[in-house]
Amino acid sequence: MDDASGGALFTRVYQVKREIFFFERCQNPELACEITLQPVDIVGVDAAILFSDILVVPQAMGLEVQLIEKQGPLLPDPIKTQSDLSRVKVPDVNDTLHYVFDAIKLIKQELNGRVPLIGFAGAPWTLLCYMVQGKGSKTFDEAKGFCYQNPELAHTLLQMITDTTIQYLKGQIAAGADTVQIFDSWGGLLSKHDFEAFSLQYIRQIVAAVKEDAPTIVFAKGAWSSLGEMAATGAHGLGIDWCIEAPVARQFAGANVTLQGNFDPAKLLSPVPVIQKEVTQMLKDFGPGRHVANLGHGILPNVPVDHARAFVDAVKEFRF
Repeated sequence: MDDASGGALFTRVYQVKREIFFFERCQNPELACEITLQPVDIVGVDAAILFSDILVVPQAMGLEVQLIEKQGPLLPDPIKTQSDLSRVKVPDVNDTLHYVFDAIKLIKQELNGRVPLIGFAGAPWTLLCYMVQGKGSKTFDEAKGFCYQNPELAHTLLQMITDTTIQYLKGQIAAGADTVQIFDSWGGLLSKHDFEAFSLQYIRQIVAAVKEDAPTIVFAKGAWSSLGEMAATGAHGLGIDWCIEAPVARQFAGANVTLQGNFDPAKLLSPVPVIQKEVTQMLKDFGPGRHVANLGHGILPNVPVDHARAFVDAVKEFRF
């Protein structure tokens, strides 16, 4: 899966047969439920994270999205012109994304109160990157060029994604999601000024629309210089990656918001004693209160299950 795919900490398929295509798993409530519950049962995490993908929203808006094994997402007909934009719509999410809501209801029934359920959606800027570039990228130069060359078109598309995402997250909450998270995996590709123009102003709309319905977390990977502005949205939590130290993140974000993160996912490939030591140091760095221990982005597919479990156990066993 691409870096931007699927939930947060341990949204990974452990025991589902490979011949079932990824989006078939997302669109099958029973399979999505089974996969969502596996990290709770196998690794012992304190919250379930909905098994889905941020790219179900572009699908619902009218674009074809494929997920190619070992390559990542592919959108064969990306948005390049005004004419292309006519193919995109703000859908009725209860029609196009009902399978997500059905999965949430089933997951909540199966969890039976054991742990809370976290829902999520991609931030408008990150979704635009895929909808314009048509595939994954480390720089998304084509998507950035689209915004700089066609700002009016870009803002029209961003607003359409925003309107869809608001209704989508509201639907997740209505179906039973206890918390929702907004993932802006590519926010760090933008300057601070451009992050405000092409990302944060739309995230701000989403947070304002859903924060009274459920606790809301914003995670913009690499956009740490805007942590203060993200905190000012009224989000209840801010995710941070491993490239910023905890005290600096707290200084930027202020004292009134919870920080989430920020263990480097690659460190889960270390020997278990090293993982335990590094987790302890991370928790000490954040200090007591207003911190959700988590990775600084999604888990890598080659992390051994016992290493993931070691991370979770180390967090649970730590005491200040």
